[in-house]
Amino acid sequence: MFSIDSLKELVGEQGYNYFAVVDTPEVIDDFIYKRPVVAIAAKYPIVEVAAVEHDSELASMLGLNSEFTFSRKVLRATVTLPHIGNTDCYVVHFKSKRPMINVDEHNKELTPEKNIIEILKANVAGGWGSTIQRGSEATLLMIQMITRREATQQPMLLMGDFNNELADGVLSHLLTKTLRFAPAFDAKTYLAKYCLNDSWDLFVKSQLSNGELLSDEIITNDVQIDCNSNNSEIVDSTDKSQEKNTKITNPAPLRAPTHYYGASSSVLDYILLSCEFDASYDDSFFEVSDYSTYDRHLINPEYERDDLTTDHGVVLITLKLRS
Repeated sequence: MFSIDSLKELVGEQGYNYFAVVDTPEVIDDFIYKRPVVAIAAKYPIVEVAAVEHDSELASMLGLNSEFTFSRKVLRATVTLPHIGNTDCYVVHFKSKRPMINVDEHNKELTPEKNIIEILKANVAGGWGSTIQRGSEATLLMIQMITRREATQQPMLLMGDFNNELADGVLSHLLTKTLRFAPAFDAKTYLAKYCLNDSWDLFVKSQLSNGELLSDEIITNDVQIDCNSNNSEIVDSTDKSQEKNTKITNPAPLRAPTHYYGASSSVLDYILLSCEFDASYDDSFFEVSDYSTYDRHLINPEYERDDLTTDHGVVLITLKLRS
C-alpha cells in the first residue's frame, strides 16, 4: 500500500473504522512512491499496534549479518473480536522472488554470450539471496509469534502476501506439525497450541466433518475440472455408456490461484490461523465455514473499474461460531 490516507478513507466508508500502519512508503517525487507498506483495517477495536522486531541474537546464530531487517515491516495489531477477545493479527509482505542482484541487461561493452552469462549468474545468486531473505523473515517472525503466544495466550492470525507457496520448503515451517526428538505425548499436546493452520485446509476439513464433501472420492473416468474462484464444474468427457463406472459426489473444491505470471499461476497469499479457529480442536471457538478468492479483476478485468486494483487475488474467509 502506498497512499495511507486515501486507503483509510476508502475502507472507513465500508465500515472499517479501525485502521493501523507501522511504517510509511518512500516518496520519490510528489505523488510518486516506492517501497509500499502493509496496513490493517478492522470493524472491531484495535487495542494495540506494534512493528514486530526480530531477535537479533537468533538472526546472528542463523548466519545473518547485523544489518538484517524485514524487507517490509511486519505489523502486529491486537484486535478485540466477539466471543474470543483480544487476537493478535499479523500482516506481512515477505520478500519477493525478484533477484537481489541487478545487472545491466543491455551492456554493450560485453559480447552477447558474456552478457547472458552475467545475467544468468545474477539471476542464480540474486534469486537465492531473495529466497534466504524470505525464509529468514518467515522464521524470525514465527519465533516472535510463538514467544508472544506463550506470554499472552492470545489467538493468532497471520495474513498477507507470502510471495511463495507454503508447500515449498522455504516457508513450510510456518505449518510445523511434528517435532524431531521431542516426547510424542507432549508434542501432540502442545504443538497445536503454538502452531498455525492454513485456513484453506481448515475449510476443507470443516466441509468434510459436516458431510458436505466425500473424503474417499472415486473418479475412474477421464474427468475435466474447470474451476474458477467460486465454483467447480464437472464435465465427463467419456462415452455416456461408461457413466456407471464413475462415482462423483460433492467433489472436493479446487483452490483458486492468487497470482498469475504469464501462463503459470500460483497461490502466494494466505490466511493462517491458530487452533482457536480449528473445529477439530476441542477448545476452539470458531470454524472456517467459507473460503473464496476474489479475482474478477484478474480473470475478467475492465479498465474503467480495475485500472488501479491489485495484481493479486484477494483471499476471503468466513468464521462461524461453533455451536
